[in-house]
Amino acid sequence: MLLLTKKSKQVYLDHAAATPLNSQVFLAMKPFFNEVYGNPSSLHSQGQQADKALIHARTTIASSLGAHPENIIFTGSGTESDNMAIYGIARAYEQKGKHIISTQLEHDAVLKPLEDLKHSGWEITYIKPDEHGIIRTEDVLRAIRPDTILVSIMYANNEIGSINPVADIGRSILQYRKTHNTAFPYFHTDACQAAGYLDISVEKLHVDAMTINGSKIYGPKGTGMLYVRNGVSLQPVIVGGGQEYALRSGTENLAGIVGFAKALMLVQKNKAKESKRIEALTRYFWQQIQKKISGVLLHGPELGVHRLVNNLNVQIAGIEGEALLFYLDAHGIMCSIGSACASKTHEPSHVLKALGVSYQNSKGSVRFSLGAENTKQQIDYVMKFLPKLVEQLRQIEKIT
Repeated sequence: MLLLTKKSKQVYLDHAAATPLNSQVFLAMKPFFNEVYGNPSSLHSQGQQADKALIHARTTIASSLGAHPENIIFTGSGTESDNMAIYGIARAYEQKGKHIISTQLEHDAVLKPLEDLKHSGWEITYIKPDEHGIIRTEDVLRAIRPDTILVSIMYANNEIGSINPVADIGRSILQYRKTHNTAFPYFHTDACQAAGYLDISVEKLHVDAMTINGSKIYGPKGTGMLYVRNGVSLQPVIVGGGQEYALRSGTENLAGIVGFAKALMLVQKNKAKESKRIEALTRYFWQQIQKKISGVLLHGPELGVHRLVNNLNVQIAGIEGEALLFYLDAHGIMCSIGSACASKTHEPSHVLKALGVSYQNSKGSVRFSLGAENTKQQIDYVMKFLPKLVEQLRQIEKIT
């Protein structure tokens, strides 16, 4: 009989899917629900207060990126930001070429628009990662053609935590453009998973467009932004009243934008100290798993500089990851079997498939992603149940 108890404690280990709202972020947002509620486009005093807050948020975010305020376009999510970058650049420059380079590891927010463009006559080259889930700079350069107008490569992967050499890729693309006397290809990166832990200076990364969202950095859900370098044109995806430099019309979600700006400022300010703490906690967790559970392996890079410090994607032999997830949840322990956005489809992980992991083995994979409120005591609590549940699930698998 599997161990089931009433949830007396909660241990949240799914921060790659969504993070809790930081209390300082909540306080920053509060006035913009019922005190400063005007439309930033209005000319009266309420509107002017709202516009002032919008400008301040845009300036704060630009400062975190080493960009200019006019480079920041607010969106309703990371998905919308990715869509805006891909559709916007593709439609603005389709007369220059109809070839895009991306990777097999991207989030569906990138892959789905690319598949859609493919139906419209675009050619897409998907770069295969190495055995650790990392994209090689030389493979990207090798794929560039005279008609390539965009390269879109994620900064860090949401499932396996692999960190791509975005700065090297960006620098190499710049060199290609200089050598061939061309403005193309432009370079976009999805940095949603990276923003809380890595350097997001757009100059150091040499990117032309970058996506970040609020729900992965202890900010509000339904918020995001797209950085667009000066000189890069976008065809608007949402038209109407002309907000966000006529690139994303609609009355701005001011409370969300204020919260997003505060959240990004805080995670970037605290990233060195917090990364060190979480890295130690993740290493401890992985050591305990290896010590107390047989038949486990880590998907993606080894723990270290090539992997996000909070990510453990573990394959556990002889179990169904989904079953383990539900039984852990019964003890108040929350984790994931991969990307939360794709978890309801019951399709095998395209990320693990790209690494050469079989469908059967991918079914035994579980992703633990740690965050700000996690402690060693919580990991010890998880390890009180995890080995027993794995053993019992293995027994059930043998019987069935």
